[in-house]
Amino acid sequence: MPLYVYEVILPDGSGGDTFEILQGMRDEPLTEHPETGDPVRRVFGTPNAPKSWTDSQGKSKTSDGNLEKLGFTKYVKGDGGKYQKLFGKGPDTMKRPPSGG
Repeated sequence: MPLYVYEVILPDGSGGDTFEILQGMRDEPLTEHPETGDPVRRVFGTPNAPKSWTDSQGKSKTSDGNLEKLGFTKYVKGDGGKYQKLFGKGPDTMKRPPSGG
């Protein structure tokens, strides 16, 4: 079951204290704090990789060879702010547009 994060909704609509709760994916989101009855909303947190996914497995899944096999395109930053394509579809080089606006 996934671990969901909720925050208490304060009277002004801003977020208050947060808590985590295990729920089934098909369960409706909570609308009230299970202990206090205060109104709550579910918030997005940082996803976690499974514990069985070790660093070496993560590196192999995101290796250049595997990404290319899966159809991704990879660019690396080179001289003069240009990005050179290592593999995949798309232009051989790209230049980052100037920031600002």
